[in-house]
Amino acid sequence: MSGQGFDVVGTSHDPVRANVDGFCQLLPADLLNFDEVMSVVREVRPTHVVHLAAISFVAHEDVREIYDVNIVGTRNLLRALVEMPEKPDGVLLTSSANVYGNSDREVLAETDVVNPANDYAVSKLGMELMSRQFVHRMNVMIARPFNYTGRGQAGNFLVPKIVDHFKSRQRVIELGNVDVSRDFSDVRSVVAYLARLLELPQASGQVYNICSGRPVSLQSIIDICERISGHKIEVIINPKFQRANDVKMLVGNPHKLHAVAGVIDTFTMEDTLRWMLDSEA
Repeated sequence: MSGQGFDVVGTSHDPVRANVDGFCQLLPADLLNFDEVMSVVREVRPTHVVHLAAISFVAHEDVREIYDVNIVGTRNLLRALVEMPEKPDGVLLTSSANVYGNSDREVLAETDVVNPANDYAVSKLGMELMSRQFVHRMNVMIARPFNYTGRGQAGNFLVPKIVDHFKSRQRVIELGNVDVSRDFSDVRSVVAYLARLLELPQASGQVYNICSGRPVSLQSIIDICERISGHKIEVIINPKFQRANDVKMLVGNPHKLHAVAGVIDTFTMEDTLRWMLDSEA
């Protein structure tokens, strides 16, 4: 959003990173420390807030930390914002499409039943419900991103793991559940949608799927990487990477998003994978 005339300020749990990051101004803050959050809010006095901080890895081992950060941490932020004399024009909270869980519907809309199947998803739904206390006190909206990826995503996520194996020309890769399909978006498209929603007054109090509406299978990602890189890789199924409650099909309906925010030019899965494979990092 810095390219749209905004001064971008972020927070970091790591004070060292807050001092060296060059993309934007970063201030140290622990979401679980209300006084730290309040101090940052008072210093910045934000006009718009995008809340992305969370424990976002579904298989994160510390279950209590998942709930503390995703629910209590978010509440600390909302409480700090609502106590400001001048409320932000917009506050966008990022939830997750994981709240839908396993469904008998092939394409999921915001009005479909939620059925979270793991602690991460439960924590995100809990965050959504908690945030309703603040909707009538300031402009709060919720985004439910489906899967997205791109350069810079941590290597413990599926697509970066696959890409890294191809970039390093590994002979084999160990994966868990391979019979899954996801609605993948390029992170650049996701950011563009979030920025657009944040400036729309009619988005307040609403929930929006951030998605492409197109399922992408794990096998097709491997096939595309093989085609781009010219490298063949053997897939080995490792039971320790399999999750009993893994969602088999997760595809979103973007109609509500498109109706309010328009259709932003999207990247194909091949565009995104080529971008990732061509990076030097």
